[in-house]
Amino acid sequence: MIETIAAQAKKASIRTATLRAEVKNRALSEIAQALKAGESDILQANQADLARAEKEDLSKPLLKRLKFDEAKLATAIAGVDSLLELPDPVGSTLKCTELDQGLELYQVSCPIGVLGIVFESRPDALVQISTLALKSGNAILLKGGAEAAETNRILAKIIYEASLQAGLPPGWLALLETRQDVKAMLALDEYIDLVIPRGSNAFVRFIMDNTRIPVLGHADGICHVYVDQDADPNKAVRIAYDSKCQYAAVCNAMETLLVDRLVAKEFLPRVKSEYDKAGVVLRGDEETCGIIDCAAAHEEDWRTEYNDMILSIRIVDGLEQAIEHINSYGSHHTDAIVTEDAARARRFLAMVDSANVFWNCSTRFSDGFRYGLGAEVGISTNKIHARGPVGLEGLLTYKWILIGRDHIVAEYSGPEARTFTHRIMDKEIPIR
Repeated sequence: MIETIAAQAKKASIRTATLRAEVKNRALSEIAQALKAGESDILQANQADLARAEKEDLSKPLLKRLKFDEAKLATAIAGVDSLLELPDPVGSTLKCTELDQGLELYQVSCPIGVLGIVFESRPDALVQISTLALKSGNAILLKGGAEAAETNRILAKIIYEASLQAGLPPGWLALLETRQDVKAMLALDEYIDLVIPRGSNAFVRFIMDNTRIPVLGHADGICHVYVDQDADPNKAVRIAYDSKCQYAAVCNAMETLLVDRLVAKEFLPRVKSEYDKAGVVLRGDEETCGIIDCAAAHEEDWRTEYNDMILSIRIVDGLEQAIEHINSYGSHHTDAIVTEDAARARRFLAMVDSANVFWNCSTRFSDGFRYGLGAEVGISTNKIHARGPVGLEGLLTYKWILIGRDHIVAEYSGPEARTFTHRIMDKEIPIR
């Protein structure tokens, strides 16, 4: 069954790769309108998922992710609308090289093919992922969390039916239902070109250990804010608060706050006052506990992604120790420094080995929609292919297209061989 679905997706991917921009944009417009029209059914399905999840005692962070209300639906639709404003990423000339007169080599963007994406309980991820796949010309197999089954079904149905009306090929999108489906999908390297998992560290490791298909993604979101000795205290409080409290149940929320010893006695009581108002549970190292009232942090806290209103705090001896802590305990996701010293900021940005490094701003900006990428399928901590929020560009690869005029290799060997010019040209491929 899953092999049949994957084979159909592979067949559909050949057609989605060649869709013209107006067809894809028409489909996105139809999807946005269909989501608006289906609001009542979508919210009703989500209420059913929430009721079942509460009975099953789902954790509070997962319940927050699961909730898909009017505001989240509106944001999801806005994300679809934003894709309409972006140029078609497929078929763009990345580079043109004249090898010889009349012999031109083009490096041209193209879709990856078939994507297998397994994601957590956030139903808005289904909207983001499927519409990004559409705009980038990929076919897609989706598997959401069982806790969001009803919401995912209605969303996938609305998106798929609207896209077919706009001219997309049958089978370009399919929703998988069970863990057995995922296990079967991981064996189908003949049909699936890339797997993107979004979930726990253990889950991502399971995916990596059980497939020959390339895997793109991140396991944990252990993000840091470092308050430097030259930080503006008002900026530091605002940024530290937003990084933790704006939305704690996501991968780009801060989990550990690092504070320079020289400003700790002034800064920590100020920021604790704000955290107390928001209900944040604080866990600090021994020195932090001596300055503010909080629970003791343990070694495992520095390696923990809470996804909740819990924060660990450590006092450090300056920039170098902060960088060492982040590179040792972090997950290479998103880390920020708050400072007015440009030289220290530059060193932090250069030395922290993370996909996203920020200066004087919240870690919560690490997001494909906020980056202007047209939402995201996830955030990658890989160093090959795509890194950071994975938007349209991360769902593309490229092919080499060579256009000649009766050129043959024999003319470029021997005593009278022609020579290559290898001249870089500012030229679009003539057959787009």
